[in-house]
Amino acid sequence: MNIEEAQKLVWENKVAKGFDKSDVPTEFCYIQGELAEAFEAWRTKSDSLSEELADVLIYTLGLATMTNVDLAEAVRQKIAKNAKRRYITDPRTGSHLRVYDGD
Repeated sequence: MNIEEAQKLVWENKVAKGFDKSDVPTEFCYIQGELAEAFEAWRTKSDSLSEELADVLIYTLGLATMTNVDLAEAVRQKIAKNAKRRYITDPRTGSHLRVYDGD
């Protein structure tokens, strides 16, 4: 399944089940809640991690439709933008630091 198909299926389910299709702030809260549940599943090594990550994506796909975002195109553009970014390794910490080139 690709992102376009997933976004369409998530929206169709949202409509079919009668879920709210206009409360953007609440959708952001649901995503935050699902992300917290995913972190907790990871932290505790729970078998539910994949399901919680799926919930994060499902809510994100629904929010994208609610806000008229073509998420597949947005992801393609962001991947291309990230590919052009440069990073250096901080010799003191080993962390990757982004080199800002004006984007």
